[in-house]
Amino acid sequence: MRSHSYDDVLSGPRKRKIPEVAAEAGLVVEEPGSGFCGAVVRLEYGNVVLEDRRGKHRVFPLSPAGFLLEGKPVTLVPPKAAAKPARTISASGSVKVQGLKARTARDSRIWVEGKHDAELVERVWGHDLRVEGVVVEPLDGVDVLAERIEEFGTGRERRLGVLVDHLVPNSKESRLVDAIHDDNVLVTGHPYVDIWQAVKPAAVGIRAWPEVPRGQPWKEGVCTALGWGEPYEGWQRVLGAVSGFRDLETPLLGAVERLIDFVTVPRD
Repeated sequence: MRSHSYDDVLSGPRKRKIPEVAAEAGLVVEEPGSGFCGAVVRLEYGNVVLEDRRGKHRVFPLSPAGFLLEGKPVTLVPPKAAAKPARTISASGSVKVQGLKARTARDSRIWVEGKHDAELVERVWGHDLRVEGVVVEPLDGVDVLAERIEEFGTGRERRLGVLVDHLVPNSKESRLVDAIHDDNVLVTGHPYVDIWQAVKPAAVGIRAWPEVPRGQPWKEGVCTALGWGEPYEGWQRVLGAVSGFRDLETPLLGAVERLIDFVTVPRD
């Protein structure tokens, strides 16, 4: 005679666990009470709608062990919602457009003073500009701004946004900008002597940008003070330190954002 353990006596007959199955559309199950066999069409109000091979629909509650799948009882449960893909943020802080395809360039343009300005704008706002189809072009100084605007030929769908360095009261740059009177041109700028200075010092590993004596070229003076070699070497150090908008000073961020809005938002 076989002896029984206390666990066997106390636990009694073991109940078989009924598996839960996600009620995905197209899953074929049978409702044993009615014998109705069909594919899941949808879920509604705690019920499942089945469709048989003749196209007939029946509604059944999602009760425990309420259906047979390949002859075995199952509990149908709502499918888990697919996780939404995580949003990717661009270097400018905007939501990155996935699967971006190049857009035909607009007639409108953004002009910046020089090559370094263009490269920094591309580093931070490049994704946004490609989404909007905006081309950034170096102006090679603002002394020729009025002539270049006249050559460009502005219009309602052909606007210009211009980013200017050292745009402070009574500067040469401010006087040149004040002479521009065109509703299709927006000139903004930042107070820094050069676009380098619009990069936060901490981003490039310094406490502050050096003071450069008047009359000395600013980039050369900075590189000499910091031991960065030639200006092209210093610029590679500065540009390489910028990974996103957080590495830039607020005045530059605001200026560029206004320009992008100006050349992309339709005007009445």
